[in-house]
Amino acid sequence: MFLLLYIFTVVGNLLMVVSVTVSKTLGSPMYFFLGNLSCMDVIYSSSIFPRLISDFLFGENTISFQSCMTQLFTEHLFGGTKVFLLLVMAYDHYVAICKPLHYLVIMRQWVCVVLLAMSWVGGFLHSVIQVSTIYGLPFCGPNVTDHFFCDMYPVLKLVCTDTYVVGLLVVANRGMFCSIVFVFLLTSYGVILHSLKNLSPEGRRKALQTCGSHITVVVFFFVPCVFMYARPAKTFTIDK
Repeated sequence: MFLLLYIFTVVGNLLMVVSVTVSKTLGSPMYFFLGNLSCMDVIYSSSIFPRLISDFLFGENTISFQSCMTQLFTEHLFGGTKVFLLLVMAYDHYVAICKPLHYLVIMRQWVCVVLLAMSWVGGFLHSVIQVSTIYGLPFCGPNVTDHFFCDMYPVLKLVCTDTYVVGLLVVANRGMFCSIVFVFLLTSYGVILHSLKNLSPEGRRKALQTCGSHITVVVFFFVPCVFMYARPAKTFTIDK
């Protein structure tokens, strides 16, 4: 089941990347960001799925500390970058719908590249902060985690010292961050939807199609993120 999910995820997103790259009609900033989002999804899921499938297939359930930290860094790098990119895409949709006559002037190619680079920098800083808070902590065993990949709270549970301050840092860096961005995105789309009354019925329909798919992605991504990280540093079985 997980192998099929992984195949569908990789193939679907790679088809999106290839379509945006090859097609001459998909050269707008919206598809530029969408292609990069699909590329991130491929690498993000590849940081967890292959190891999970391998463990199921061969019955192994151990991971080295370095591999665990690498998985943690990669997951938060692409997850954090995706958060910033979803913000950028919301801004792109706002300009396209609310300022259509200025769209090509505002969303020029170099602006899109700068916004993408800023997303990567934001994701990198987020990941470095997460990993650096846990990398030097003492682990004295038993190093058994009730999870299928290395994440902050399950790994923090294995630390042999007080993790209250570190837990607060995780909540601030991931939980509060996701919550604030989620509320901001919902507010921005509320503004966009409110402005649809000024469009023609055809323009309103196209705008709703564009925003609807993006809002769906935002909800499916942020609701679990807020549920897992915007709370005290405690691991629950349901987290898996």
